[in-house]
Amino acid sequence: MGKNLVGNHIRKLRFNHDEMTQQQLADKVGVTRQTIVALEKGNYSPSLELAFRIANAFNLPLEGVFFYGDNTRQ
Repeated sequence: MGKNLVGNHIRKLRFNHDEMTQQQLADKVGVTRQTIVALEKGNYSPSLELAFRIANAFNLPLEGVFFYGDNTRQ
């Protein structure tokens, strides 16, 4: 199975939002902490609804949280 191509900046954003814990973000968007862990590790791609809820939690557009492909070359 190939590597997940939907990446995210969730870990960095949590740190920049008063060091929000994974549990705090999970509670805010209505998922388990394990889901946030899987997202941060790139082991899970969120549904569109969850992606919007996470972006809203950080008051950012989707592109501010998620990206498609490898953006490490930027």
